Amino acid sequence: MTDDNKPVDEHSGLQTTGHSWDGISELNNPLPRWWLYTWYITIGIAVIYMILMPAIPALPGLGTNTPGLRNHSDRDNVSLAISEMQQKRQSDATALLDASLRDIETDRDLQQFALAMGESLFGDNCATCHGAGGRGAKGYPVLADDIWLWDGTLEGIETTLRHGIRHEEDEDTRFSAMPRFGQDGFLTAAQISDLTEYVLHLSDRSDDPEAVERASGNWVAQCSSCHGDQGKGDRTQGAPDLTDADWLFGDSKRDIFDTIYHARNSHMPAWEGRLDDASIKALAVYVHSLGGGE
Repeated sequence: MTDDNKPVDEHSGLQTTGHSWDGISELNNPLPRWWLYTWYITIGIAVIYMILMPAIPALPGLGTNTPGLRNHSDRDNVSLAISEMQQKRQSDATALLDASLRDIETDRDLQQFALAMGESLFGDNCATCHGAGGRGAKGYPVLADDIWLWDGTLEGIETTLRHGIRHEEDEDTRFSAMPRFGQDGFLTAAQISDLTEYVLHLSDRSDDPEAVERASGNWVAQCSSCHGDQGKGDRTQGAPDLTDADWLFGDSKRDIFDTIYHARNSHMPAWEGRLDDASIKALAVYVHSLGGGE
């Protein structure tokens, strides 16, 4: 049946295919030519892409997908980019390794590399305890202020990073130990309560002068050898200043009582052996830059 002889649907005015099912006819309404040509073009592009680029998944026995005539591989490109980045970093890391900490501070390019590297390392290894940007948390020192338990110089920070604090596996670790005055029976709970008032008195916060007076003897006998007669602390042995507003484990009366009773001897791992020398130097420069470096 030619197009001229095909019946026309009286409702739409379009030709039908000539078939009818229970009085229902199928309209002969072909797609626009431009749409068909576009479709054919996309098929052609797909065939060309399949020939030039990786396209057909691995089939049994082939082991991998077809590489295409251009032999393009995103995996290879990423591996190459990573290799180039590592080579560049290795060059900078070697310069970092050969320079002293003070030289790094005065060489702007080397300092910027150390800061970027140190920030990344800090996020991976240190921020879990010390917080993002060294903001600290209860029991974990703030690294962004100018209050240091040990040594806030570049060299001092590097030593702390290398050997840790109370890290028993490292013979050069920084070490200090506060006695558990109550738990081990050195002082009674009443004496510790008075000593708590004495510690509060050092920062002008005690409201019990009689307790302060009673505790003065125990302060001299038990505490002053580390914290000093005036409670100013001693950084050579990691003894904190008790006269300021910086409290590692809390400054409430309950917190101070618990500290004296049970002691607080926290632990920081030694990073020497876990991180290479360039990484430790970069971390030292970064921590020093957080705001409290000396």
